[in-house]
Amino acid sequence: MEYEELTEITDKVLKLLTEKNFREIKVLINDLQPQDSALLLDAMNEKDILPIFRLLSKENAAETFVEMSYDGQELLLNSFTDAELKAVLDEMFLDDTVDIIEEMPANVVKRIIKQSDAETRKQINEILKYPKDSAGTIMTVEYVSLREHWTVKECFDRIRKIALDKETIYNCYVTDTKRKLIGTVTVKDLLLHDYDTEITEFMEREVISAEATDDKETVAQQIDKYDLSALPIVDSENRMVGIVTVDDVIDVIKQETTEDISKMAAVTPSTDTYLEQSVWQIWKNRIPWLLILMISATFTGLIINHFEGELNKLSPLLFACIPMLMDTGGNAGSQASVTVIRGLALDEIRPRNTLKVLWKELRVSVLLAACLAVVCFGKLYLLDGLAFGYNYTWFICLAVSLSMFATVVIAKVVGCMMPMLAKVCKLDPAVVASPFITTIVDALSLIIFCLISMGLLPALS
Repeated sequence: MEYEELTEITDKVLKLLTEKNFREIKVLINDLQPQDSALLLDAMNEKDILPIFRLLSKENAAETFVEMSYDGQELLLNSFTDAELKAVLDEMFLDDTVDIIEEMPANVVKRIIKQSDAETRKQINEILKYPKDSAGTIMTVEYVSLREHWTVKECFDRIRKIALDKETIYNCYVTDTKRKLIGTVTVKDLLLHDYDTEITEFMEREVISAEATDDKETVAQQIDKYDLSALPIVDSENRMVGIVTVDDVIDVIKQETTEDISKMAAVTPSTDTYLEQSVWQIWKNRIPWLLILMISATFTGLIINHFEGELNKLSPLLFACIPMLMDTGGNAGSQASVTVIRGLALDEIRPRNTLKVLWKELRVSVLLAACLAVVCFGKLYLLDGLAFGYNYTWFICLAVSLSMFATVVIAKVVGCMMPMLAKVCKLDPAVVASPFITTIVDALSLIIFCLISMGLLPALS
């Protein structure tokens, strides 16, 4: 739903609410998709959310509740009667319930657990025991399991009986009496075979699965790699414990991408959206990194202070070239790091490819550095020197151009190797992205520039 359309519907609902025309509100909001209903409710004032939510049908209410922001969910949970809370929980899939429990305060969690039946409580507790960010925390236990000796007719009878409570029925999983996963079958497979055929004759025995303790990002990569709509999750003994569906994977990808972008911009990741975060939250997420980077950047100042006297003796114009060298080196390093980090995130690059990556970036950096050095020489000598009248002699231009060449090569090497090193050390490669690499390259480019200038200019002069 577009913003303008949402605003229009919100105004219409508020007007109908003022007129106490609940019948028309009920028709209007139940015609919306759950995602749009959630946006509508999140846009409402606190006092209006509950009356409007109560007008949703039983099925729409649960689906809308899942799609709402955590603030909206908490508001409703605190306002629900026990009967209303139970009605919503009964319509929700287990993985959605667990997601809400993980975000809510303790008093709200206690109410949710209290209103759940014994079997649901047991399943919730099992999922909550899995390590953070593991496949077990995002899986659902609501899947269709079949037996290999069943006929197609028996399978359809089973699906019709339990389908309403399952998150997906297209993919069915064949297990033995001890829940061990032995194969998969789709509804399409069942439709294409006679009712009397046993599924053992056509089920897929080579099953792609993941363990409940595997990282959820790895599971997302598997689903993407093999174009699956759902992935079975097993324990260490290959017993079926749940499935991860593609809608859960999309949430994981969005979350991981947001985290990586935040880390690459030197911001502590947050699960809240920008508008949901308070000014103090944003300050708290940004200040540690800025302090670290500010302190680390003092090395650049120390290097300039150390070489200041020597550079002044050679030519005060050399100082005007420092920002150009540092910015170009930082940009070159960032290009390499972002490319490698993206490759690592998509599993296109692995630590064993380190030498390949280094060799490729070295060749690229030489081509880029040569091009930039020639342009730099021409810019200083022709534009700054002849056009604007600055005293850029050819040997000053040569010293700066050589520094540019060396800076770009080193920046590319640092930019591609730092994420690889982080991956080997079991760290998130995004942490060593642009800000840290830029700081390192700034210091290195200054040292290179000062050493080349001090070594080359006196000899040429």
